[in-house]
Amino acid sequence: MLGPVILAASRSDKMRRIVSAAPVTKPVVNRFIPGETVDQVIPIVEDLTQAGLEVTLDVVGEDITEVEQSHAARDAYLQLIERLAELGLGEKAEMSVKLSMFGQALEGGHELALANVRPVVEAAAAIGTTVTLDAEDHTTLDSMFAIHEELRKDFPQTGCVIQAYLFRTEADARRLADNGSRVRIVKGAYKEPAEVAYQDKAEIDKAYVRILKILMDGEGYPMIGSHDPRLIAIGQELARKAGRKLDEYEFQMLYGIRSEEHLRLAAEGHRMRVYTAYGTDWYGYFMRRLAEKPANLLFFVRSMITKN
Repeated sequence: MLGPVILAASRSDKMRRIVSAAPVTKPVVNRFIPGETVDQVIPIVEDLTQAGLEVTLDVVGEDITEVEQSHAARDAYLQLIERLAELGLGEKAEMSVKLSMFGQALEGGHELALANVRPVVEAAAAIGTTVTLDAEDHTTLDSMFAIHEELRKDFPQTGCVIQAYLFRTEADARRLADNGSRVRIVKGAYKEPAEVAYQDKAEIDKAYVRILKILMDGEGYPMIGSHDPRLIAIGQELARKAGRKLDEYEFQMLYGIRSEEHLRLAAEGHRMRVYTAYGTDWYGYFMRRLAEKPANLLFFVRSMITKN
């Protein structure tokens, strides 16, 4: 029952002010969002890559209201790419972007988001890396997939995200797997109505496995976004049955969660990518992490104490 409550709070300005002002919030946020600036996050990227991990970097922010904010988001990613290039980190660090941050919800938003994200994708390709388009709520997905398809004409390595809890996703997965896309599969982290999404955790898990099998049996590059030990084991087995080599798929997990598992998978030879968010507009991202698994709230507080 906590999940929908937390998701509702993620869109509440009043709750944003309360949570942001709470003394306990900042240390918790810092544990899972390791910086507000490029200068603060680059040492984290260096540490992770030196440990044999890869990263995907998210400059947090969404639901913008002004065109100027969309340009600022574009420029923030271009600055990040410039720093990665200077340090030779292009092959180990990709970017994840939310198109809402690039103006997707504004008037003429589809064209605006495409115009803003294209130079980011171009700059990423120039340093040997790529961009993944994050999935947001179901009303944005047709636009996201259309932008993904357009970008792949010139930059076929551009990735996208699909969400297992949506009824539409099995069909999306078949289409994407057939055309050789890079696809991250996650369970889903937005408050969606019963008309479009599974509401029961067991049904979502079953859908995740069905969709992951489609991706593994297809022609694309699956990216398994999960911290669930059972789904990780299933992913390994599906990859084996599909005859995939270790470099033909990867695991992705959030920074600050199950860090020892990151290292274990990498030590076994798997590609393990750490989703690392940074920036000042952390509230929506942080609340959705709680809502994905409300027990994370206890985990976050306990982790502050144990520092494991």
